[in-house]
Amino acid sequence: MYLGIDLGTSGVKLLLIGGDQQIVGSASAPIEVSRPNPGWSEQDPADWIAATEDAVTALKAKHPKEMATVKGIGLSGHMHGATILGDGDAVLRPCILWNDTRSFREAAELDSDPRFRKITGNIVFPGFTAPKLVWVRNNEPEVFAKVRKVLLPKDYLRLWLTGEHISEMSDSAGTSWLDTAKRKWSAPLLEATHLREEHMPSLVEGTEPAGILRAELAARWGLGQGIVVAGGAGDNAASACGMGTVKAGHAFVSLGTSGVLFAANDSYLPNPESAVHAFCHALPNTWHQMGVILSATDSLNWLSGITGRSAGDLTTALGEGLRKPTGVTFLPYLSGERTPHNDAVIRGSFTGLAHESDVAALTQAVLEGVAFAFRDSLHALHAAGTELSRVTAVGGGSRSHYWLKAIATALGIPVDIPADGDFGAAFGAARLGLIAAENADPHAVLTAPATAETIDPVDKLSAAYDEAYARYRALYPAIRGTM
Repeated sequence: MYLGIDLGTSGVKLLLIGGDQQIVGSASAPIEVSRPNPGWSEQDPADWIAATEDAVTALKAKHPKEMATVKGIGLSGHMHGATILGDGDAVLRPCILWNDTRSFREAAELDSDPRFRKITGNIVFPGFTAPKLVWVRNNEPEVFAKVRKVLLPKDYLRLWLTGEHISEMSDSAGTSWLDTAKRKWSAPLLEATHLREEHMPSLVEGTEPAGILRAELAARWGLGQGIVVAGGAGDNAASACGMGTVKAGHAFVSLGTSGVLFAANDSYLPNPESAVHAFCHALPNTWHQMGVILSATDSLNWLSGITGRSAGDLTTALGEGLRKPTGVTFLPYLSGERTPHNDAVIRGSFTGLAHESDVAALTQAVLEGVAFAFRDSLHALHAAGTELSRVTAVGGGSRSHYWLKAIATALGIPVDIPADGDFGAAFGAARLGLIAAENADPHAVLTAPATAETIDPVDKLSAAYDEAYARYRALYPAIRGTM
């Protein structure tokens, strides 16, 4: 058996698979997010441990015999979080999360240093880890003076599981400290933020062993001794491992809290000016590009909260057939935006509202707005040298066929729906645990699922969608600087 642990923003999920990669069982536990100030987003790392303990206990209760045969564990987690440790690995402050934008000034300052884009291949976004540490130095100097280690969220779980300070390439590429081409920490970039390599964890590839589960935990959970913990991956790279998106030309669109258009590459293709992320993949000598939007299903969930109707009811009310855009336009910038704008202070908007604009029109505009944000990312990937002919849909929002029709029509390419199964980050993490424990061939393990259905663009609405996208594109420069 092999166990995948995915540390998400809203909870931790465990997935148990066999050597045949069939899912045996799963368990999850919730985690709360603290927002003490506008634009802030934090979590207590102790809550990650407590949630993981709860999920392991639940999984063990349902599958004690299978759990006793676990040979490898893989880790996945939300990226960019600044988990700051002092002497004795004491947590010095709550972890500053990926969707926290307080360090936008510090990010702009670092980004103005040309070394960061040149070495990392990426813009320094406010959500990345390095500007968060500069913010701490500027605003909490007493905390910064005590820093001994900086870990990403899943790697703090690894520290608890194994006692090791280790990270891997895919997650570390989102810190603004990694030399992404050479797959190693950059001393000049660390020095620019008043840190040194000794403050960083050691690095392995995601498919490699990265510690052994502590005997105390193994005994408490009814597991054997000597269980390998794999390097693992950041959540998007782990999802790619779950989907088998590991070869050039393969891509997926993820409709989760945030939205991701992810393309695997067999070479390093940076283009920071397009605001595309160029990161290391979880496999050796492999990279990937991502266009990232910060509020995908979060936009629909926001509308759900405003209207008092569930997200499912809102989308179901639109019916099955794709509708022509109404003229109401939604910008999904509820917490700023990454690709293509790199704008932490921009906020969302509706335009074109009229007396006849009912809840259905607002729902339709939200779904179209997110689809157009993905179209922005598709253009950004094109500018970075990547062409896509189709994508596979993953994430909770992909359950809406209407939304997938809107995305296919906005992108102008087919959207594949995988066969039933859980192919997300926890599954990808479990696969990485299998590879590390068995020294297996990654490409033999990380295969793509069968396609259950393909949603093609609605050609008769392509022109209308092009017109709506032009309106969408014109709105950002019109409202920029007004927030």
